[in-house]
Amino acid sequence: MIHTGEKPFICSSCDKSFSSKPGLRKHKRIHMFEKPFTCTECDKNFSSKPELRRHEMSHTGEKPFMCTECIRRFRYKSDLKRHERSHMGEKSFTCIACDKSFSCKSELKKHERIHAGKKPFTCTV
Repeated sequence: MIHTGEKPFICSSCDKSFSSKPGLRKHKRIHMFEKPFTCTECDKNFSSKPELRRHEMSHTGEKPFMCTECIRRFRYKSDLKRHERSHMGEKSFTCIACDKSFSCKSELKKHERIHAGKKPFTCTV
């Protein structure tokens, strides 16, 4: 099913679909607030082993992912991928309201708040 793209296992809480039962089971932990994996350093809990491993790197300062273009290092592969797009000048996320483009989806989402008039953060001072 992984190769065909078929995802017959559907979450009853949010309709997200998965190609395997274990994938769905792991996902359901989010809805049940189940966090069975504990950091031995600070006792923080996580819903998956990869999440725990990523967190543990914050204690060691480990940054295993390196940009081949500028030798900058990253703790997470997703951060490296986002950074690499900056070297390519790739901006594949475009605002439908004003056609401004961004290199990552999160930047587009932040930008879209302008058009929606949303101000999710307030000053406490």
